[in-house]
Amino acid sequence: MSPILQAQSLTRTLPGEVPVTLVRDIDLMVRKGEFVAVTGPSGSGKSSLLYLLGLLDRPSSGAVLVNDRPTAALNADQMADLRLAHFGFVFQFHFLLPEFSAQANVEIPMRQLGRLDGPALRARAAQLLEALGLAGHGGKLPEQLSGGQRQRVAIARALANDPQIILADEPTGNLDSKSAEAVFALFRHLVDQQNRSVIVVTHDTDLAAIADRRIHLVDGKITP
Repeated sequence: MSPILQAQSLTRTLPGEVPVTLVRDIDLMVRKGEFVAVTGPSGSGKSSLLYLLGLLDRPSSGAVLVNDRPTAALNADQMADLRLAHFGFVFQFHFLLPEFSAQANVEIPMRQLGRLDGPALRARAAQLLEALGLAGHGGKLPEQLSGGQRQRVAIARALANDPQIILADEPTGNLDSKSAEAVFALFRHLVDQQNRSVIVVTHDTDLAAIADRRIHLVDGKITP
């Protein structure tokens, strides 16, 4: 089976009087329905790698392929379209828009992609919230939700466009242990029941332990 996401000799260096290399010569293949945890000490390049894999940043050298499609030659609009269609992002801070309801936050990626009309996208947003245990909470503003609920809204938003790949950067970093366990279970469900690929950057050893594979970074390089 071909990889759904692939990094080839991926390097990211910040230019300057003293250049700083964040990610160094990384080769990585992620297959459909695989759960990968990326671990390593602070400053090891974990988030930088995730941003490169998710097309939120461009490498200094090397390549990222999505479904065998090279991305290096894509312009900014094409990159944005590819992200919207194929990726869902979950971050440590939920980044929900505070002036919009939970339901409206989940609708935003669908409105950007433009595949569904108003009734269909509203129905899908409600369905996602219900599936994540948030039925009856769609009309609430983020400030009216608990931390765990806000993160579940963020996961619903990440799933809105039915992406093949979920990228999560320290998604449980601000959660209590019970909420963190619920997020772990959600990611495992997405892999096992929906055949999605999930890549999670984490310091949480419990989350890393439930992944199918663990990638450990030190100084921007994969180590054994």
